[in-house]
Amino acid sequence: MSEQNSETQDPTKKRTIRSFVVRGGRMTEGQQKNYDANWAVYGLNLEDGRIDYSEVFGRVSDVVLEVGFGMGASLVEMAKSAPEKDFIGIEVHPPGVAKLMMLAKEEGVTNLRVYCDDAIEVMAQCLPQNTASAFQLFFPDPWHKKKHNKRRIVQPLFAQQVSNVLRVGGHFHMATDWQPYAEHMMEVMEEQVNYQNAAGKGEYHPRPEWRPLTKFEQRGERLGHGVWDLIYTCTSNTNG
Repeated sequence: MSEQNSETQDPTKKRTIRSFVVRGGRMTEGQQKNYDANWAVYGLNLEDGRIDYSEVFGRVSDVVLEVGFGMGASLVEMAKSAPEKDFIGIEVHPPGVAKLMMLAKEEGVTNLRVYCDDAIEVMAQCLPQNTASAFQLFFPDPWHKKKHNKRRIVQPLFAQQVSNVLRVGGHFHMATDWQPYAEHMMEVMEEQVNYQNAAGKGEYHPRPEWRPLTKFEQRGERLGHGVWDLIYTCTSNTNG
C-alpha cells in the first residue's frame, strides 16, 4: 500500500498530519494513457470541493471509503462483489490510481470513484460529513522504527477525522500485518470516546469474508505472518 502519514513541512500549517509520503509517483507512458482515458469516468477532483454521494453515483446507497488502496485490485474486487454499494478510493500514487481505473473498466465496475490526492485534504474539503457507511485502511505503512512511530496515520486526530465522515453506526476497518502497529491501532482506538470495538473491548476482529486476500497477504500467510483486523463502530459525531 502507499506510504501513510508524514508531518507537514511548514510548521505554521494548522494541519499536522498528511496521509502519505509520495514515493515513485512518476507514471510510464502506458499508465499515463490509462489515467487520461479513464479519469473522466472514475476521477474526482479535490478542487471541486464538497460532493454529494447521490449526485456522484446517481442513487442513494451505502458508501464505502478506502484510503491507500495501492494498485487497486482488492478495491475493484470489493466494488464488483457488492454492486448495491458505492466505493470511493483515495490514493496519492498515480500509477496505482491508473491501475485501479483500468481494472475497473476491464471488470465493468461502475460503482467506484477515485481521488488522486491527500486523504486528509479530501476528507476535510470534499467528503460529506456524517454520511459514509464504512472507512477502510488496509496495510498502511507501519513505520517500524520507534522514532518514526509518530508518522503512523492511525493517531487520535485521524480517528476523529474519520468519525467526521462516518455516519453513526458506520465502521472504521483497519488491517495490518505488523503486530506492533496492530497494538498501536488498538491503543489509539480504545481511547476514542466516539467509537466502540465491534469485536469487544481489546479484541481483534476475525477477517471478514468480504475483505479480499491480497497477493501480499497471501504471501505473508505462506510465510507464517499474522494479519490483524480491527473494526470500530462510530457511536457519535462531533460535527453533525
